[in-house]
Amino acid sequence: MRLNLTSEIVLNKIPEEFYKPKTAVERSEITRCEKIHTDIFPTIDEGTKHLVDLIEIEIKVKQQKGANCIVALGTGNSLTPVYQELIKRHREQGLSFQNVIIFNAYEYFPLGSDNPHSSISQLKERFLNHVDIPAENIYTLDGTISQDMVNTYCRQYEQNIKDLGGLDIALLGIGRMGNIAANEPGSGENSTSRIILINEILREEMTLSFGSHESVPPCSITMGIATLLSANKILLAGWGEEKADILQKTIEGPITDAIPASFLQGHNDTHVILDLPAASRLTRIVRPWLVASCQWTDKLVRSALVWLCQLTGKPILKLTNKDYNENGLSELLALYGSAYNANIKIFNDLQHTITGWPGGKPNADDTHRPERATPFPKRVLIFSPHPDDDVISMGGTLRRLVEQGHEVHVAYQTSGNIAVGDEEVTRFMHFVNGFNQIFMDNANEIISEKYKEIKDFLKNKKDNISDSRDILTIKGLIRRGEARTACTFNEIPNERVHFLDLPFYESGTIEKLPMTEKDVVIIQELIHTIQPHQIYVAGDLADPHGTHKKCTDAIFAAIDEEKNAGEAWLNDCRVWMYRGAWAEWEIENIEMCVPMSPEELRFKRNSILKHQSQMESAPFLGNDERLFWQRSEDRNRGTAKLYDQLGLSCYEAMEAFVEYKFMEI
Repeated sequence: MRLNLTSEIVLNKIPEEFYKPKTAVERSEITRCEKIHTDIFPTIDEGTKHLVDLIEIEIKVKQQKGANCIVALGTGNSLTPVYQELIKRHREQGLSFQNVIIFNAYEYFPLGSDNPHSSISQLKERFLNHVDIPAENIYTLDGTISQDMVNTYCRQYEQNIKDLGGLDIALLGIGRMGNIAANEPGSGENSTSRIILINEILREEMTLSFGSHESVPPCSITMGIATLLSANKILLAGWGEEKADILQKTIEGPITDAIPASFLQGHNDTHVILDLPAASRLTRIVRPWLVASCQWTDKLVRSALVWLCQLTGKPILKLTNKDYNENGLSELLALYGSAYNANIKIFNDLQHTITGWPGGKPNADDTHRPERATPFPKRVLIFSPHPDDDVISMGGTLRRLVEQGHEVHVAYQTSGNIAVGDEEVTRFMHFVNGFNQIFMDNANEIISEKYKEIKDFLKNKKDNISDSRDILTIKGLIRRGEARTACTFNEIPNERVHFLDLPFYESGTIEKLPMTEKDVVIIQELIHTIQPHQIYVAGDLADPHGTHKKCTDAIFAAIDEEKNAGEAWLNDCRVWMYRGAWAEWEIENIEMCVPMSPEELRFKRNSILKHQSQMESAPFLGNDERLFWQRSEDRNRGTAKLYDQLGLSCYEAMEAFVEYKFMEI
């Protein structure tokens, strides 16, 4: 069973020469916009192996000289696959770490003794406890010391590094704000090890380690920028689309303390190792025509013309030969013969993505429509990772599918229970207890006892304590009730609303369990029963907590199993991927765009507002302060505005979709 099919999604096939040049001359040409040596690999696995090769070489060179290899290590999620590969080589290939000395790059502050969430505890759990590094070779910043000793301690930490000969390698990940180690925006190039206040964005990233936002300590003790730059070699790993924007700014943008990682541009031996999604905003990937000759595909031409429209401020049909020539697109003039020919081709391609019939228009010529006319009506299955992603991401399309007579099912993949605040539990328990006292004459002692038990638990709950199973169940019921209310509002009957409660989600903490075959089987049983003609899934793979990716992987695995079993219903099924809360599809990739009127957008907002627990009290809004309904409306209006600026139809808002061609896997 293949459990990671989302990693094989390729929306734009990048020619190999743009990430794997054959010669130094080719590399020099395509990387002209990059200020740091950057290697790009198709997958995380390939990138990880290359990075570990570099580490292994350094360790063995030092071993041959009888010297120690001094390494600074971080604990970000980007480094987890690196540590797994290092452990694998230690166990299977005998790679020894006896001569390696580790300096922990940062530690949370203040901490109690033996805090399981400390940076060094995570480092030991993920790596150090599984290899043969001598205990005396492990140095760490101390989050338990008194605050008045921090400065003295940091100076000693710097001296320890110097006394051992300085850092040979600094192995780092990168945060969403360009932080390296815990050096936040504003950190100076000359900064050394010090205490630093953790800002809200970095705190949000650290909730995965601590289980809740409140339990993340207010400060961190970190190696400084100058400390990291003193290393002979710096290796920075970046995986996934969610890091693409900050990596582009780090690698191609100006050096600025607003992006601490940009200081790596001044280091003479820094290597950035990326997978293709993480590299997706680099010029050679997103605008290759600016660095070399291209193999022009329809999507690349669409991307180039949209970029040219934005650059010139013109709609597509007003672009001229001069616009093409002055902005590096003369190849397209040679290919199409004139600007007009290219313009009309892309204008028509984009116009054909727009449809008011997401389920297909019956008795219509569907040659240029995104969806086929038959069968009609269709059985439609909408998967929602959390109990509100359906209305946030495609609420307008969902309602239109229902109104146009399709048999619409919604499957909520997880309970979403950890995203409910304690005050919501208290409010509902007050209601249940009051109902018990008024209408049941307090006859149900179980309710009264449970009310008191939960009330006492929440009153005495500490920041680092997970919810009890009873409280998680109540939180799940709250979200389930809200989802049912939203479905009723959208005229979806209860028998077509499915709550899957996938096991991987039920860890009780932000960090989830691995997605397994148990999750896939639950989904496979549902799709086999419904045998839909359309499936909608979340394409928000940049979801910072990873739930969307696991949910989508489970769906794709289930589809893959049905395909392997020879199920004929798949031959008449299309899978559409939506985005909504975290990002939107790039216009060159959009294959279906469903417009909404002002009234329809208002209906969508009201659907989202049925999820009351996710309004102002929702604990995981990320670094975007807008509420989910605001994000959704802004994004939908932004898509409509882009179509309008390109000279296409003008709508209030639009929801965009990309087809997942599962039969080609």
